[in-house]
Amino acid sequence: MQRNLIAILLVLLLTSCDYFKSEPVENPIARVGENYLVKSDLKKILNSNITKEDSLIVVNNYIQNWAQQQIFLERAKINLSENKQIQFEELVRKYRADLYINAYKEGLVDKSMDTTVSKKELEAFYESHKINFKLNEDLVKLRYISLPVDYGELSSIRKAFKRYNDDDKSYLQSEAIKFKAYTFNDSIWVKSSSVVKKIPKITSENKESYLKKSHFFELSDSLGVYLVTVNEVLNRTETAPLEYVEPTVKKIILNKRKLTFIKNLEKDLMDEATRKKEFEIFENNIQFNKK
Repeated sequence: MQRNLIAILLVLLLTSCDYFKSEPVENPIARVGENYLVKSDLKKILNSNITKEDSLIVVNNYIQNWAQQQIFLERAKINLSENKQIQFEELVRKYRADLYINAYKEGLVDKSMDTTVSKKELEAFYESHKINFKLNEDLVKLRYISLPVDYGELSSIRKAFKRYNDDDKSYLQSEAIKFKAYTFNDSIWVKSSSVVKKIPKITSENKESYLKKSHFFELSDSLGVYLVTVNEVLNRTETAPLEYVEPTVKKIILNKRKLTFIKNLEKDLMDEATRKKEFEIFENNIQFNKK
């Protein structure tokens, strides 16, 4: 009887040893404690565009970084208090949940929210918030040509550039290939700082002498000749025109629309979950100690 009991205990012991034996790790690359880096983990860092030598360097660096992270993590778990670890786990849980939820919300926004902003909406919002659209830099509308120093038809170009009728526009366009740089679109606002960078001899100190409304001027240096006609000027602290701030206005409108969309989405989801009995509150189990 005793022998049978001993045999049974030995079988149970061997069985329990097998039960607690870890499953073998397939294709291990490195180990820190009970954590393994396996061959499949390396696929995401390798590509066919690097040499074998470079691959070895990349892999070795990755292994070292992985090991260092695992070692620090293990030491941190040993040395941090249980309360601190609980706090961190809660932060991780919340961050993971936020990633999923935000991705879901963004997907619905991209798929379902109307992103069309009409001219009427832009104008209405702009008029209601004009005070918020003050310029922090001078703006100008101008046309501009930069010519080589030895350009042979400067007088003809100057005359057409200043007069600028339909025939002149066609002529200047036909000659544009010979220009060093140019812009004929004088209906858009540009920052005065851009003009300062573009045209030598114009500086932040003297720009007001040149950048004046309905003003033509010509400058030259050892690099070339510069013809400029300024049509309009808006000074710093003036109200920015809608055409200049339109991208900003549109972005604000869409952001406000997005917030409303998400708020309604959250309400609809809660209402649906309540209606389908997926969400309920057990009020009888909510107890508060009276002071």
